Amino acid sequence: MTDGEATQQPAPSAPEPALPPDDAGKPPEEMTVGELVFEVSDRASVLIREEIELAKTEVTEKFNRLLRGSVAGAAAGVFVLLALLMAMHGVAWVLNDLVFDNFWAGFFVEAALFLLIAAGAGLFAWRAFKRGAPPTPDMAIEEAREIKAAFSENGQEDT
Repeated sequence: MTDGEATQQPAPSAPEPALPPDDAGKPPEEMTVGELVFEVSDRASVLIREEIELAKTEVTEKFNRLLRGSVAGAAAGVFVLLALLMAMHGVAWVLNDLVFDNFWAGFFVEAALFLLIAAGAGLFAWRAFKRGAPPTPDMAIEEAREIKAAFSENGQEDT
């Protein structure tokens, strides 16, 4: 069966290269209606496949950017949290020794500072996600609009 499959695969590919030179050598005025329909449908099929591939590539690229940003943000958040936990006690005790008589006041001042830092980081993350989402295939949509405009212009010229 492998030999049969191997002989079947080159047979369809052999006529395909033979057809384009015949069609490419003929101007559209000399082609039959059947050849014209075949050529238009073949080109439309290729065009649609390429547009779908472009849309897939765009969405994948945007998704990968969002994923990388999310992973990097999560890793940075974990390490910052661990570092802050270690530094939090030291700063609170330093505030207690230098400024306050009660150690709890140092922890409240420190907590307020961390809330300000968290608000800034949250704003940055919100802006980053807003720029990347939703992952729409903008280039493919624009290309489809141009193709539609080209077909509608050709249709208006013929009538």
